[in-house]
Amino acid sequence: MATFREMRVQEIVEDESLSTEQKIAELREIESEARGLQRAASESSMGDDDGWQDDLRQVRFALDKLGAKEPKKGAASL
Repeated sequence: MATFREMRVQEIVEDESLSTEQKIAELREIESEARGLQRAASESSMGDDDGWQDDLRQVRFALDKLGAKEPKKGAASL
């Protein structure tokens, strides 16, 4: 069964009213949110299989499919 986030990713990829750049921007927002939730889950007493890894994999696959470049990684900030 697909998660809400997976369905949203597919919806964005298939939306013909959005440009590729718009699709990439929306997918990056989902990716950022999922990473934040994954970090929060890793700091709590939640189980190891929080489901965020699968969502991140789906977002990354969609971004690759759209030809998005991996963002530059900088120093971590607080």
